[in-house]
Amino acid sequence: MAHVLIMPRQGNTVESCIIVGWKVKEGDSVAADTAVCDVETDKATFEVPAGESGTILKLLKEQGDDVPVLEPIAVIGQAGEDWAAALGAGEKPEGAAASGEVSAAAGQPAGPRAVSGPAPGDVPGKVSPEGRIPLSPRARNLADKAGRPVAVTDGRVRLDSGPELGGSGPGGRIIERDVAAALEGLAPLTAAVRAALGAGGLRAPAAGSGPAGRVTAGDLLPEGTAPATEAGSGPARALPELGEGAITETPIKGIRKLIADRMYRSLAESAQFTLNSAAPAKRLQDLRARMKTAGEALGLSKVTVNDLILFAVSRVLPRFPFMNAHKLGDTLKTFERVHLGVAVDTPRGLMVPVIRNANLLSLDRISAEAKRLAGACQGGGAKPEELSGSTFTVTNLGSLGILSFTPVLNAPEVAILGVSGIELKPAAGEDGEIGFEPRIGFSLTINHQVVDGAPAARFLKALGEAVAEIDLWLTQ
Repeated sequence: MAHVLIMPRQGNTVESCIIVGWKVKEGDSVAADTAVCDVETDKATFEVPAGESGTILKLLKEQGDDVPVLEPIAVIGQAGEDWAAALGAGEKPEGAAASGEVSAAAGQPAGPRAVSGPAPGDVPGKVSPEGRIPLSPRARNLADKAGRPVAVTDGRVRLDSGPELGGSGPGGRIIERDVAAALEGLAPLTAAVRAALGAGGLRAPAAGSGPAGRVTAGDLLPEGTAPATEAGSGPARALPELGEGAITETPIKGIRKLIADRMYRSLAESAQFTLNSAAPAKRLQDLRARMKTAGEALGLSKVTVNDLILFAVSRVLPRFPFMNAHKLGDTLKTFERVHLGVAVDTPRGLMVPVIRNANLLSLDRISAEAKRLAGACQGGGAKPEELSGSTFTVTNLGSLGILSFTPVLNAPEVAILGVSGIELKPAAGEDGEIGFEPRIGFSLTINHQVVDGAPAARFLKALGEAVAEIDLWLTQ
């Protein structure tokens, strides 16, 4: 019996994974531990092993597909074996449409089936005699979002006011990249046009009166207007000599989409309030300089200013337990231990690995763990358990020259600390003379639903004092 390879579950909170790329093709022989594809979650990239040795009989998903966990992605068995039988395709009711195909009469998705692809006798890009449109759900969704829904004319599948669609998928199936290619030749739509189309009753022409042919609200036509009438309707279609230039539209998906959704929910579901302050940084800079030139035996030469800040935060937080907490509905959950989230910029987007039990670690251990986790995130090798469970987060933009900013809460945490750059500011000396001293900026965002401004300000004041005397705090 052939082996059905399913999308593995990568952590309890992961609902789907994106196939980054296949490492094998149909007909290849694989061992049980052969990596057949790379998949991406909102946290990291993983390899998926074959699970059993044999021949790749069928790849069920394509590169770029966002696949729910535990859904079949490939079939592995003996050469010549019926891969469809492994999926129970033989039990499909006669005449039922393939998975994701659309009924031409109803315009709605047909019943699900594990095996995708057009039925025997279907012609690529044409509606079958039974009324099936060989169109994948992702292709249909892309067309709808672009304001160019799929239409059927004389048995041919095309975009509304657009070209006929050819299918490059298995068996001539129309897939997402076919729709994306067709959209490139059509005029872009304004945001107002997209909203109007979403309300129904209107359709967009192939070209509009806006710059570079962009379709504006005044160009919209009543639904049912034939494409042939467009040439004589609306304003002149002449394009200006100087257009907008190239426009690139990139779908927001994968980790970028998850970051966007989380940031939106964080702001929508909490009362965020930011306090700004600055602390003397002379001892911080002096200590960093001494450590940098220290011998390797001490293990401190690679300690950074950010590591020193992380150390200070881990020691001050236990004195303010309401800051080291989660808001879960109507419950405030405080933590004895400090599990410190550290924001890391990666090619895939923002990630927040966690230094666990940071309040119990020495400076050199905090420094080493911060570097290890950052490297794992940037290399795509961070484990799911290393990217969850933080109780307080630190994000540092000081190295980029930022002097003040407003961090967004890493929900369900109730506070996040933003660290800015060090700059010279005027200060009065012991003799009363005005001079300049280096000061480091802090921006503390709190959830005002459970943390008030004054207690948060006391935490920020205590942190500033700890940073100002960081050398003394290291002796504790």
